[in-house]
Amino acid sequence: MNINLPNFNVKNLVKEAGSTISRVVQLTEEKLGTTERTEYDLHFQNLAERADVTKTWTEKIVRDTESVLIPNPQNRVEDFIFEKIEKSKPKRLSNLEHLALDMIEAGGDFGQDLPYGQALIKVGQAEQKLGQCEHDFIATSGICFTQPLRKFLDGEMKTISKERGILETKRLDLDACKNRVKKARSMLGQQSKDGISPEAVFEQAERDLRVAQAEFDRQSEITKLLLDGISTSQASHLRHLHAFVQAQVRYYKQCGDTMEQLQRELAKMQHPKPRLRINSEDVDGGPPSSVSMHSCDSDSVALDSDPDPDQNSSISNLLDDIRIEFDASAISTVIFVTECSPVNEDYMYGKQGLMKGLVPRAFVEMLDEEHDITL
Repeated sequence: MNINLPNFNVKNLVKEAGSTISRVVQLTEEKLGTTERTEYDLHFQNLAERADVTKTWTEKIVRDTESVLIPNPQNRVEDFIFEKIEKSKPKRLSNLEHLALDMIEAGGDFGQDLPYGQALIKVGQAEQKLGQCEHDFIATSGICFTQPLRKFLDGEMKTISKERGILETKRLDLDACKNRVKKARSMLGQQSKDGISPEAVFEQAERDLRVAQAEFDRQSEITKLLLDGISTSQASHLRHLHAFVQAQVRYYKQCGDTMEQLQRELAKMQHPKPRLRINSEDVDGGPPSSVSMHSCDSDSVALDSDPDPDQNSSISNLLDDIRIEFDASAISTVIFVTECSPVNEDYMYGKQGLMKGLVPRAFVEMLDEEHDITL
């Protein structure tokens, strides 16, 4: 049986093994402080430090942004896996959409013709819109912000890290060559060993040093160019940041518009208010007056109040004593009302016994003591 084995270059393997051992020895001696090392110039050190800071903070910003967009860590891991295997992400319902479906279903069971059922369905439909806005915001933010930053980390920063690793290897080789030259120089003038003169050893060491120095300088320039490119990358990141902010502004505006529309729709669903005429010349700022009201089925309602002329506090703190008498049902009660602070065009603040709340202006009409008001 013929077995095709790969062709190994033994010399190259031995050479690589020797270089690796030499680097390990050099690194160990540097850590022990028993040998000198080649230091990078100040400009290179500043560029390398800026690259490290950029990498660290970009990773944190991307991670934090993804946590805001998708709070569930399991969903983030799932999305990452589908992205790596180049499959479409599963369509998941957000918490808002789950709430919306439950509200709509509950509204249908409670009765679509009843106020509470109608309100639940309306709110559920609004929550669905918010959920869709959230999906759009997450997708837009990924495209305009997190994905470009991740691409920078996975592309440019990985290349920089790789080239910096090669440069560090070249530096170790250079320092090892320097040590060999130093050792060979100290052996000049001694007797030859194994037929090799110390001068030949010294010359070979110097040739190796020149080669190592050239390779180190070349790799240093390549790495510097890549490090300088971080400034351009940060300018690009600034544009992505502006796009992310614009996406947020659009998202929150859509949410605000949706909720304001929901409020208007819920207000329209309230019981219709009767048409009333207001004959008081100064309802907001004038003193309380006696008011009488007649309902649509001829029930008479008389409201009498006695103003306190000595009271100089603001209208927002003034309570009027109003006595309500229902002629048809013979029911008598007392309501204390005052203007809201700030003044509300539609409501007044009312108190009846232990009950407090807002009283619709449209249900009362401020008149003189002799006049009536129609409900």
